[in-house]
Amino acid sequence: MEFSKFIESEGQQVSKDVGEHVFMQGDSDDSLYLIKQGVVKAYYLTSDGQERVKSFLTDHDVIGSMSAAYQKQKATFGLICLEPTQLLKFSFEQLYQQSQNNHQLAREVIDILLAFAMKKEARERELLCLSAEQRYQQLLDKSPDLMAKVTQNDIARYLGVTPVGLSRIKHRLIDASISKPDSPKSVIR
Repeated sequence: MEFSKFIESEGQQVSKDVGEHVFMQGDSDDSLYLIKQGVVKAYYLTSDGQERVKSFLTDHDVIGSMSAAYQKQKATFGLICLEPTQLLKFSFEQLYQQSQNNHQLAREVIDILLAFAMKKEARERELLCLSAEQRYQQLLDKSPDLMAKVTQNDIARYLGVTPVGLSRIKHRLIDASISKPDSPKSVIR
């Protein structure tokens, strides 16, 4: 069985509006979700109530709290819709069990997990090795469509800066692009 066939047979359609949670930090949710259409934000809440954005996810991304799905713990992060979103909800346990006996499905699950691991590795590198300005420029370069769908506050939280800090970064990049007439004007968002 292929992953797409598994999703077709086992997936449950879920529709969410802007601002609706798929699940919240602290929930018990042992499902995984395939985003068919929409944009969602995965985020953490600190003990003092501050939000830290883990990632933004769009069409064809798969997401779920592995702590909740595999270890039966509480979800370590929340998932909220930033636009009307269509998802397919499916059981991690069923996927895990069926992949034990189906090599094609197991290979596709491994591919999904590898993509997830590489995304996490890239995010860790960004946070540990790049400046906030470099992270912002990289976000502009890699995800220009996302920039129109996400608030400036969420972008700042994703970069790990304040909204004022993001404004300063944008102004520096604009000033730099003005002084270099041949540079792209992608910083003006």
